[in-house]
Amino acid sequence: MRSLPTAFVERMKTLLKDEYDAFAAGFDRPPSQGLRINPLKIDRERFLQLSPFALEPVPWCPEGFRYAEGERPGKHPYHAAGLYYLQEPSAMSPAEALQVKPGETVLDLCAAPGGKTTQLAAALRGQGLLVANEIHPVRAKALSENVERLGIANAIVTNETPERLAERFPRFFDRILVDAPCSGEGMFRKLPEAIDDWSPEKVAECHRIQQEILDAAAAMLKPGGTLVYSTCTFAPLENEQSIASFLARNPGFALTSLPHPEWFAPGVPEWAEPPLPELARSARLWPHRLDGEGHYLAKLCKETDDEGDAPSRRRREKRGKTAAAGRKEAIAAWRTFAAQSLPGVAERYADDAAFLLFGDQLYVTPAPDLDLDGLKVVRAGLHLGTVKKNRLEPAHALALAVPQEAAARTAAFAADDPELLRYLKGEALARDGENGWTLVTVDGFPLGWGKQADGQLKNHYPKGLRWL
Repeated sequence: MRSLPTAFVERMKTLLKDEYDAFAAGFDRPPSQGLRINPLKIDRERFLQLSPFALEPVPWCPEGFRYAEGERPGKHPYHAAGLYYLQEPSAMSPAEALQVKPGETVLDLCAAPGGKTTQLAAALRGQGLLVANEIHPVRAKALSENVERLGIANAIVTNETPERLAERFPRFFDRILVDAPCSGEGMFRKLPEAIDDWSPEKVAECHRIQQEILDAAAAMLKPGGTLVYSTCTFAPLENEQSIASFLARNPGFALTSLPHPEWFAPGVPEWAEPPLPELARSARLWPHRLDGEGHYLAKLCKETDDEGDAPSRRRREKRGKTAAAGRKEAIAAWRTFAAQSLPGVAERYADDAAFLLFGDQLYVTPAPDLDLDGLKVVRAGLHLGTVKKNRLEPAHALALAVPQEAAARTAAFAADDPELLRYLKGEALARDGENGWTLVTVDGFPLGWGKQADGQLKNHYPKGLRWL
């Protein structure tokens, strides 16, 4: 591992005193590795029966497990089918702390690459609305791909600034997660390149950005709503001080206690200026005290705001004339496809207002009356497919969002079947079956589409996802 920056070492010695040697020794150990089961597709008991990996539970996340060094769960068909998400154990704590309930309206404000977004979606159980935002376009694309892989149908992915979203959605969300951009000190062991990118100036700049993001989040939270702030850094300026500064500007917020005090150390009031006793309700995850990387968490409740307690109002989406002209034909194409190939979901989307057409791409939105006009939207809900001459070619996202029993035709493979590997590589398969769109499955879990035609299953697994 690279040498730690001198300024970082001096600061941590001052903060940790007698604990510093134990803290420093942790950088010589391998990083903690974990995965989190996706309950939208499989329950914990069934996954443990199927899993080929040696797993150890993560105590602060019921769906979380550590896996042993040398395991490669990212190169298994179950990963491609979205049965789990690879996530470092400490990173499972912020979404768990938000305590999302089905049916709520939730925002993940700094969401890429999607670990916490997919965890929030799992808590929603397909009910309610999840908006996942990422300001960087390339990272927003990766976020969208992970939302797709895990079969999430009630999420909208945006590529906006927090300020733009705050203008559009004042006092709108029940719960907001701010996993803020930070100096990344907690990732030094996992991502040694973060050491080269670190400087005291970066810590100060991250603190400034964090304040702007928190203020935007505060404006979007309903009175009575909950906000969880998290970082993967040790710097007090980005942790205790960021929360103390926010509370000084926003007296309508109060810190509330976090779960799992047996694992998480309390925040340190004296590490803010001026010291704030309530900061002991925040939490630090120290890698020398638990099997995970460095994290900080603070949970806040919005008790009041300056606008009173009136709820946010949704505004109906403005539909462009071009899109409106083709919507009727696109919806008809979807319904024809669903009746022929997905009879199990043919009646699921009865409200025409839920369909959105972007060029030739048809989506079904989880919030038909949500105003998205003028926003950069990466994924407007569940991508149903591409409309081609009054027929629909199904999207990969659709395959991953439906159960196998919904399909009229399936091609079933076991995880260790060599034919499945050929499918993941993009090859056509010799196979008998009824002609038409066919859902390819691994041990009963949808993996993608094929199209059966005269003794051959033509491969429609996306080129960008194919195994080498």
